[in-house]
Formats: sequence, C-alpha cells, structure tokens
Amino acid sequence: MASPHDLQRTLSMEQLLTRYKSWADDPTFDMVARQPHEELLKPRKTTFGTIAHTLHHTYIVDDIFRAHLEGREHGHTTRTTREPPDIQDLHRTVSLMNEWWIEFSDKLTDHEFSDHVEFKFLNGDPGVMAKREVILHVVQHATYHRGYVDDMMYEIPVTPPATDLTVFLQRVAQS
Repeated sequence: MASPHDLQRTLSMEQLLTRYKSWADDPTFDMVARQPHEELLKPRKTTFGTIAHTLHHTYIVDDIFRAHLEGREHGHTTRTTREPPDIQDLHRTVSLMNEWWIEFSDKLTDHEFSDHVEFKFLNGDPGVMAKREVILHVVQHATYHRGYVDDMMYEIPVTPPATDLTVFLQRVAQS
C-alpha cells in the first residue's frame, strides 16, 4: 500500500495537484448530477448565481489558462455564460480538461515548471506567471469554487462529499 509520502516522492507537487483536482471534481459532479435540475439552476446568493454556473465558471477559467499555456487565444470574453450548461456534458468536458492538466504536468521538467507565460487577463491587463503558478492557481480556484458549491448543496439540503487534499492522499494510500 502506497503512503501519501510515497506519492509525494514519486510525483512533483504540480503532478500531485493536477491529480487531486481531477479526483475532487468527480465526487462533486456526481453529487450535483443526482440533484433535481431546478436545484442546479435555482438563483442563490453567490457570485455566479447558481450551482451550474459556478461549476461552469471553473471550467472557463481552466480553459482560459490552458490557452495561455498553449500560446493561443481562448475566445472567452467573460468568466461565465448566460445559458447554464448541461451538468452531464459539463462533467465530461471538465474530465477531459482534467486529463489535459495531468498530461501537461507529466510532460514538464522541473525547469520547465519555472518557465513564465505572458498573457492578458479578460480585462486587458497584462499578466505573467510561471507554469507552476498557473497550475497552482487552477487547482486552488477549483477548490475555492467547489467550496461554494458545497455551501449551496447544504441549502437543498444535501451533505457534500469530503474533497480535501488530505482525503485524497488518504484514499490514494488505501488503493
């Protein structure tokens, strides 16, 4: 049985974090998919207004930063959309995006993680981040918004799954 310490020795922190994000997104989407459609679109006192829009926002940000890393335009003009996504479709899209982040982190050397990427934020301001900082941002951003989704789930009321990094490390150690 692998320990979390063994996993941390064999993977870079960036590789560990991309795997954690992928793992944590799945139980969140599984929980959300079991809820009535109207609950996912019910207006709530939160930044993006609904559960569906909150989850879609995290995907959009992932996509924006992926485009920055690939050196291409992303095509987004806002951090959300008017129309809510279909949750099943969004889960598939997010899963594919998570696979991309894992593959991206797996192909970089420690030196390449330190390479900087220049980009423009949606408001037009210039930005520059090391590739490892981009990965950290994407993972933290998703974690932050999963917390919003968890809070909204309590309003239904549904108890959300535990998706902390410590839970991920424990589950990996048990597998």
